[in-house]
Amino acid sequence: MSQEPDAPQVTPRSYVPQDTLYVWTLVNPAQPVLTGVVGLSQLVPNCATFSYAADWWQFALSEDLPLIAGQMFSAGHKDSAPGAIDDARPDRWGERIIRHIDRPARLSILEMLLFAGDDRFGALGISTSADHYIPRRIGPYPQLRDLEAMVRAVEDVQAQAPVTPEIQRLVQPGVTLGGARPKALLQTDSGPCVIKFSELDDTVDTPLIEHATMTLAARAGIQVAATGVLPIPSRLGRGPQRHALTIQRFDRVQMGALSLRVHCISAKTALAAAGLAESYGALATVLLRQAHPDRQKALREELFRRMVFNILMDNTDDHERNHCLRLGFDGYYDLAPAFDVVPTLQNMGYQAMVVGQHGAQSTLDNAQTELSEFGITRARAIALIQEVAQAVEQWPRHFLQHGVCVADMEQLAASIDRDALRQQRRAFC
Repeated sequence: MSQEPDAPQVTPRSYVPQDTLYVWTLVNPAQPVLTGVVGLSQLVPNCATFSYAADWWQFALSEDLPLIAGQMFSAGHKDSAPGAIDDARPDRWGERIIRHIDRPARLSILEMLLFAGDDRFGALGISTSADHYIPRRIGPYPQLRDLEAMVRAVEDVQAQAPVTPEIQRLVQPGVTLGGARPKALLQTDSGPCVIKFSELDDTVDTPLIEHATMTLAARAGIQVAATGVLPIPSRLGRGPQRHALTIQRFDRVQMGALSLRVHCISAKTALAAAGLAESYGALATVLLRQAHPDRQKALREELFRRMVFNILMDNTDDHERNHCLRLGFDGYYDLAPAFDVVPTLQNMGYQAMVVGQHGAQSTLDNAQTELSEFGITRARAIALIQEVAQAVEQWPRHFLQHGVCVADMEQLAASIDRDALRQQRRAFC
């Protein structure tokens, strides 16, 4: 939901750099609530500080930002923001857009926070005013009819072409949780969504493969973000069919006539806040501490499934920012639907997060070394692995059914069906 055209707003031309900005919470975007103040540290270069507004007592933004009146928080190192504020920053693609298109007069961490825009991931917004919510306006969303032009604009940004008004209209920072892959916001018949594109140097149709992987994960019993694919023109009018990936936003909830935003934190923030290592077992511990008692068992098993699936599908980009927790309206955190699940085709043999006692080693044996962290027995772990392995065993048929071409299938098979993974998988089929 973007600001109305006549609402106060920040633009790159009107913005004057300032060392203090304001955090607002927009659970109900029609009623923004002042939450706190961010500023530039006087001690650490390009480091943001945060303190709560005097009358904010609704909830702590993250565990390392407890509700303490007058307390100033700092991550304490360069190019960072404390706790959940760091999750409000743009991802690498968003930063690229801000640097290339917005080009504000200064590019400190405060500008990155502000120019990520009004429709960033989660429920936080950044304003230049403490009295009124005055954000960097994003919108209106491009429509499906703009898709072909969006593709060209995204490719122009990747090629560092001169910025045009059309590029400015079609490509905006928007969503902040994620990585470097090109993305934008799109209005579809079913509502607003995130749309992801291929990189210029991709050797496979990554968006289509991600859709196939996500739907396969759902067949493995994993809760995933709803995805779809849209055909896009081949580059220069030749070559195989390409696609863009659409992702339904799971940080937005419709309750009757109200469109609400959900406060979210990355696993990176949650683990750092708890003082725990970046591991699947530690994230399971966070869920034990912060999820509703009635949902803890199911959520920890869900996380175990995801870890096993990532191992067997060669998704080694499963870093802590690719896992997310959502704050429910009951005050407890849940594991958000899985997203950014796709084979990396690198055959590394190591996950991005620690799996078990053998570190990040991509083996099912390693995945079974710390079962107590997930609260599951050996027998239950084997049953879960079997369910996931049996789903993954069907990956060739599933991917072909989703239109993945033969050339891409060959590259995928070289990773997913290499001896190290195939043997592990079939031991449980």
